[in-house]
Amino acid sequence: MSSLAADYEIARAAKMLPITEIARNLGLPDEFIEPFGRYQAKIRLDILEAIKSRPLGKLVVVTAITPTPLGEGKTVNTIGLAMGLNRIGKKTVSTTRQPSLGPVFGVKGGAAGGGRSQVLPMEDINLHLTGDIHAVQAAHNLGSAFLDNHLHHGNKLGIDLGGIFWRRVMDMNDRSLRKITVGRGEGVEREDGFDIAVASEIMAILALASGYPDMRERLGRMIMARTKDGRPVTADDLKVAGAMALLVRKALMPNLLQTIENTPAFIHTGPFGNIAHGNSSLLADLIALRFADFVVTECGFGADLGFEKFVDIKCRVEHLRPACAVIVATVRGLKAHSGKFKIVTGKPLPEKLFLEDLGALKAGSENLEKMIEIVHAAGLPAVVAVNRFPADTDREVAEIASVASKAGADGCEQSEAFAKGGAGTEALAHAVVKASERKSHLKHFYDLATPIKGKIEAIAKNVYGADGVDYTPLAEEKIALFTKWGLDRLPICVAKTQLSISHDPNLKGRPRGWRLPIEDVRSSAGAGFLYPLSGKIMTMPGLSASPAGELMDIDEQGNVVGLAGR
Repeated sequence: MSSLAADYEIARAAKMLPITEIARNLGLPDEFIEPFGRYQAKIRLDILEAIKSRPLGKLVVVTAITPTPLGEGKTVNTIGLAMGLNRIGKKTVSTTRQPSLGPVFGVKGGAAGGGRSQVLPMEDINLHLTGDIHAVQAAHNLGSAFLDNHLHHGNKLGIDLGGIFWRRVMDMNDRSLRKITVGRGEGVEREDGFDIAVASEIMAILALASGYPDMRERLGRMIMARTKDGRPVTADDLKVAGAMALLVRKALMPNLLQTIENTPAFIHTGPFGNIAHGNSSLLADLIALRFADFVVTECGFGADLGFEKFVDIKCRVEHLRPACAVIVATVRGLKAHSGKFKIVTGKPLPEKLFLEDLGALKAGSENLEKMIEIVHAAGLPAVVAVNRFPADTDREVAEIASVASKAGADGCEQSEAFAKGGAGTEALAHAVVKASERKSHLKHFYDLATPIKGKIEAIAKNVYGADGVDYTPLAEEKIALFTKWGLDRLPICVAKTQLSISHDPNLKGRPRGWRLPIEDVRSSAGAGFLYPLSGKIMTMPGLSASPAGELMDIDEQGNVVGLAGR
């Protein structure tokens, strides 16, 4: 198969094993496997009790430089590294997020990896998988129905119509639903809107819950509104949390699949990378770590976003202790951080970006230096993976290696996972094993006892490199309100652009001399964090002028055509 073949063609040519065989090869007992067709399975949660005494493998977290709008290949390299580790004799599992239908039909056209570094069956992963996101959507909108029904029947809780936080969700990009009016002619009329389903707090809860009791408790404490006298109204107050739990009980079970080289792979939950923590499920990691030497997991966007949230939110839940971090970098991405090139989502990359330009590369490499600093500040070794593209020159790749070495990286290797699969990541795998043998001591970026403002400022200054933080009157009001409600000990999940370390997507590289503006602070009390908003955060994307869905179809046999194609 040519390396230039479309992703779906490469995936279709691969030989998949029955998922029961993948499970047995990993060591998962049959009684805990619920097959979902021939090549997918759910893992029963009662396995947790059965395996609690098994030794833990090593957890490797994959992060990246600040990405361009097209991404830098973090998922491809997460999958590829897992396959590479298996090739060098390390029993390894990958754990990644489930893609939303919005990006699939919008810009990306699929999110199961690419080329010879994919999780299969690619079509099912991108088109519903086991229905987890739909379950989240149904449970979330059930909450909306209960809330509006409560208003219709007299509003006994005294909910303030201007203090309703709970919006509806749908798993599709549809800008026309961002602002709507509900209840017209049918009861209490009010302004409402839709977010994309993966932005639901329920999705963040599934990603962080340690089991059914924890999930149920978290669902119950979700704050959906406030009363006229300033009290929070939770899902338990509206008596809907139990019904929500019924709808997502199966969705809490991790999904087991396989890579193109038959490496076991969990794809489970897909929390938004901005207003949520942008990491795959805790449960998938906990199960995989009991059966593998290494588990390779991925966090959303750059080290300033998904990795910081991985450290300060996800790792606190069950005291996860990662062995090392891998930072994915690209020549084109670092050149873009020089500020010399304009990259626009949905449009071809500038032609000059593909020409050797060591000056632009050196200027933009400050971004990589900062990401290495962030990983080291968390107490972890940092290995740089140069995701190589055909236009990259040997001198450019060598320049990145030099920058990484001077910044104190614990290794730097090029990766050709897209073109060669696991064979293209063996050198990277050896570097990761070596780095994982070093002692690591995970350090959170702040203490939970620190007041809300202190935690925000610790992230702004110590992670982003801001000079300080500025708060709007609304943000000040919300901080005071959440402190009054006893939410001040929750972790912080800053919502900001992924296209810059700062709040401003136009500030490339490593911005200096700036302050972080906080416009609002919102609660995800059920998930267990507060999320300050810095800049405009889009929670319901729109389709582009030429969405990826235009290229998709089925053939005469019903096979998928054009999904994740190039």
